[in-house]
Amino acid sequence: MLKILMLGDSLIADYDWQARLPACNVENLGVPGATAADLLESLPEIKSRGTGVEVIVIMIGTNDLLIGNDEFQALLKKILIQLSHDYPTAEILVNSLLPMELPHLPQNTIESLNCHIEALTMQTGCCFLDVHKRFVNSNKTLFQEDGVHLTEAAYAIWTRALLEHFAFLIEDDD
Repeated sequence: MLKILMLGDSLIADYDWQARLPACNVENLGVPGATAADLLESLPEIKSRGTGVEVIVIMIGTNDLLIGNDEFQALLKKILIQLSHDYPTAEILVNSLLPMELPHLPQNTIESLNCHIEALTMQTGCCFLDVHKRFVNSNKTLFQEDGVHLTEAAYAIWTRALLEHFAFLIEDDD
């Protein structure tokens, strides 16, 4: 059974990942309202919670964008380096930012940030999961009225992307 640690903001915290990933042992440590700085600060406590983690899934940056901090990538890099040190055998999977409907953001900001996040994952030996493209290509209603939080259809798309990645990992281990 794949042991997964889910880290991030309310997009992680507000969902029952264990129910959606029943073949995995999921520990959801998402925190509503969390920013990249909050996640970085919480890493020592996260490390103390246990060992044997095989996959770490990260979704962070949404709240940074909501408060106008689009320079959170430097903190994300520190997070990835620290997690790689704390969990040297774990696969670290960073989710793309989602195509949120934020009127204060210039067009293509999220796409540009995702390119930077993907580059960070390459620099740090982590993996990038581009859920953004799957959302853009969907014809379903993916966001709640606030334009940020997700519908069940959105979580279904995200879960499928995760399962496809996990299947690749499991197959790779055989």
